[in-house]
Amino acid sequence: MELDPRNVKILTSGIVTYRLMRDYARARTIDHRLIAIEPNNTNNQEWRARIDFHERADTRPWHAFENTLGDPKQCPECSLFLALYERNSIAADRALAALGEDAFGARGVNARGVGGTQFRRAYLEGLIARMKGDAAAALAAFSAARTQQEEAVRAEPDYGPTVCVLGLIDAALGRKEEALREGRRALELTPIAKDSMDGADVLYFYAVICAWTGERDLAIEQLDTLAKIPAGPSYGDLRLSPYWDSLRGDPRFEKIVGSLAPK
Repeated sequence: MELDPRNVKILTSGIVTYRLMRDYARARTIDHRLIAIEPNNTNNQEWRARIDFHERADTRPWHAFENTLGDPKQCPECSLFLALYERNSIAADRALAALGEDAFGARGVNARGVGGTQFRRAYLEGLIARMKGDAAAALAAFSAARTQQEEAVRAEPDYGPTVCVLGLIDAALGRKEEALREGRRALELTPIAKDSMDGADVLYFYAVICAWTGERDLAIEQLDTLAKIPAGPSYGDLRLSPYWDSLRGDPRFEKIVGSLAPK
């Protein structure tokens, strides 16, 4: 960055790197430089909102960013995950509609903005139905998502993130043994030691699988590891994501959340 201080690509990579390392002060400093270089680039403004969310669990800058866009279709993926963090089912439905079918591509919408884990529309519909407390709609959506994900696994049987999403769907469907087996298989295919990005993503969603299947101790064990490595969950993630609702109130989970809180 010092050799080419106005190279937007290098600066953006710097933001991503420092954000994943949870060095939010440096990420924010680089973002300020990017905004000075490209003041009209909305991506640079979005980074500022993302940094505040991950560091402080503060969604207000994200809402402010959305308001500057005017049209929610300019960043529906952001709106969708923000709605899930805030348990706002109306906003989630609106964001999913704005995404349209084309946004889901071969694999789907990126899950955390970290590795290669992708979600299809049916899975997201299941999450929203679950948030509404509509068990029948959630079952239908997750069942459809499972059919799609089985096809994806047949096409990429050795790709850890794809296998892990199948485990996540099985966990949502109450298929505990299958879910845990698929999660473990995904970890074998994509260990952190060999792939720091996809590996962290798979470990993250294996922790979700454990939480959803009632394996609280296993979930907390994975989160304890993830909280100490780059590309693991942020304070904002653990504080607000519905993935961890079943762990809230457990002193061990709250200790992990506190370890990531802004100092």
